[in-house]
Amino acid sequence: MAEAAIRIEEVRKIYSGGIEALAGVAIEVPRGSVFGLLGPNGAGKSTLVKILLTIIRPTECRGEMLGRPVGCKKVLRKVGYLPEHARFPEYLTGEQVIGYSAGLCGVSNHETRRRTAALIGRVGMAGWEKRRLGTYSKGMRQRIGIAQALVNEPELVFLDEPSDGVDPEGRIEIRRIIEELRGEGKTVFVNSHLLAEVEQVADRVAILAHGRLIEQGLMADLTGVGRSYEVRTEGPVPGGLRDRFKSQGFKVQGDLISVAGENPGPVQPVIDDLRRAGVTIREVREIRRSLEDLFLSAVRNNKGAK
Repeated sequence: MAEAAIRIEEVRKIYSGGIEALAGVAIEVPRGSVFGLLGPNGAGKSTLVKILLTIIRPTECRGEMLGRPVGCKKVLRKVGYLPEHARFPEYLTGEQVIGYSAGLCGVSNHETRRRTAALIGRVGMAGWEKRRLGTYSKGMRQRIGIAQALVNEPELVFLDEPSDGVDPEGRIEIRRIIEELRGEGKTVFVNSHLLAEVEQVADRVAILAHGRLIEQGLMADLTGVGRSYEVRTEGPVPGGLRDRFKSQGFKVQGDLISVAGENPGPVQPVIDDLRRAGVTIREVREIRRSLEDLFLSAVRNNKGAK
């Protein structure tokens, strides 16, 4: 695994009254990757991020962020953050919001002007930067929120529900920005309930439920479990071939042949046999479980766990 941007273990948070928000969570996020943190409402996702950002004090937390102990102020200067339901004064303009965040990060006035102009274009808000937030849609506010999270040119960016309230075109733009950040070698940590969005950009994911980590790993590995291949023919599979394929352990139903397994090798003889028999092949595709399937299975299997 690449050098870790975040490596933490035994992260616990117990609120007054004995409410356990996090119960010994351990995660590892490689540098230069997109990491997706998933979980149902109340799972502890935002609590974990706020602990890493020192917004919430943990009951226990061991680990490092960008090579230094969690909570190091020098490290926090290299971090960008878009909180969930971000709120900025509505009388500020878009460029003023970015400038305000730049000031908090200690960015010089000259650099603030340069970076603001570049970020306004990057998030697709050119022409709106001098208008007040009170005139913005929810999606436009999210775009400005992402811009302010990038104004200090961070190495690590936390985006909590970045696509919340954004239209389909805006979501595509946000995915593009996340992919660009990864291409620049930055690490992006995304909290989201939009599983399809995370699936398209994340390299690794972790799933939280009831404050506990129940699944973690490479996206390709986690969604590759139970992989199979389907071959669809023009019309039903002829009887002789159908019997042969079934004897080899493949499922055949009408015009569909299903070959279980992660290795595509066994599919090739099936295709060859169909071609020799003059059967037209309409489609060959790999079947992988979606992130939604993975998420629902993990949460259901751990429902009620404490």
